[in-house]
Amino acid sequence: MALSFSRRQFFKQLTGLLAAVCLPVPSAYALWPERHYAAGPLDATLKQLFKDKAIFPSDQIDINIPLIAENGAVVPVTVNAALPAVQKIYLLVEKNPVPLVAEFTLSEKMQPVVSARVKMAQTSDVWVIAETAAGLYRASINVKVTIGGCGG
Repeated sequence: MALSFSRRQFFKQLTGLLAAVCLPVPSAYALWPERHYAAGPLDATLKQLFKDKAIFPSDQIDINIPLIAENGAVVPVTVNAALPAVQKIYLLVEKNPVPLVAEFTLSEKMQPVVSARVKMAQTSDVWVIAETAAGLYRASINVKVTIGGCGG
């Protein structure tokens, strides 16, 4: 019994086989700390993340975000922390159903600058917490979310 393959079928099979053998399979996946992203008030999220550690206000964390967001679904934010040895940066939106919006783990060799687009359910304070070897530091800014861009 002779197998009948067209040239196209042969190369399709060969390409699939080579791809399966030669391409590296990813061995690392992003960690998803589900318990950090639980719905609830900001205080409960802070307790879950940091237990009872003190969080000190800092003027060395710069939050670049529009003070009035015309579309709460997409609010751009950039954070620049001038603190030494920043290990993690957390973005939180106080009045969101799930306050923790993002958690960035940084290498000591990286500049502590992160950027994201966050979703805001309503007018709220946006918190940034920087975790360093010396402790936890925070800054916050109030962002007004308008409905349909009408400034109301």
